[in-house]
Amino acid sequence: MTSGYTYILFNKRNGTLYVGVTSDLVKRIYQHKNKMADGFTKKYNVDKLGYYEIFEDIENAIEREKKLKNSPRKKKLELIETNNPEWHDLYYEII
Repeated sequence: MTSGYTYILFNKRNGTLYVGVTSDLVKRIYQHKNKMADGFTKKYNVDKLGYYEIFEDIENAIEREKKLKNSPRKKKLELIETNNPEWHDLYYEII
């Protein structure tokens, strides 16, 4: 089985958030940071990794992504605040 990751990006503390899913977290965040794909994250400069979860199965990661995307903004902010209260860009901890 392929592992998967669900992640939340931000552009500044309490700023714009983006929820995504990937099978390669380092590569995907690198792509966001380097504006390699047109879309929401490029348009709003959302490129800092604030939170992520690891799954053994990509299907579970996709399911979690859908739940997070449909959850209130407050829930997403709570996940970051609880696990990353200083709002560090976690990308530099995973590379």
